[in-house]
Amino acid sequence: MNTRSILLAGVGGQGIILASKIITEGLIRLGYDVKMSEIHGMSQRGGSVTTQIRYGEKVYAPNIGIGEADIIIAFEKAEALRMLPYLRTGGALITDEFEIYPVPVLAGQAEYPNDAIDSIREVLSNIHVIPAARVANELGSTRSQNIVLLGALVRTLELSGIDWRELVAEMVPARSVEINLKAYDAGYAI
Repeated sequence: MNTRSILLAGVGGQGIILASKIITEGLIRLGYDVKMSEIHGMSQRGGSVTTQIRYGEKVYAPNIGIGEADIIIAFEKAEALRMLPYLRTGGALITDEFEIYPVPVLAGQAEYPNDAIDSIREVLSNIHVIPAARVANELGSTRSQNIVLLGALVRTLELSGIDWRELVAEMVPARSVEINLKAYDAGYAI
């Protein structure tokens, strides 16, 4: 198998690092060599967070360059638009329709790209828009948005061979196992 690349992008506090750790552990259990890196930026201030995961028979570095990601999972639609140059030709994008306004937008110094998804659709046909934050909120915890997106990713990539629900239960906080299993199931079903 050739090396495959997954890029996750969003805003601090959305659970991107946890989702990346679950994906990484799952891929290891599936027998792949896996490398992961994290870029936190101003994550504690609502800034961008990205993680890069590469997996295959032998992986030497986690870095994903422009035009190299096989799939991008965006937790926020403006981040999806911002990360689009990293997607390879023929790659796929899974994005939430969720909006988080960064400080420059809140201060009136910048415009938020409300048409981000439409702009992406103009150049990319393989886009899956998942209302992950809304689904998580309806389940009772907006914080499980990351696990909704995880379920969608596992189904999109057809990553069978391990019990992903069991892995979610192992890696999320004990007090939130039940809600996160519902979130995973909901994301997988979308």
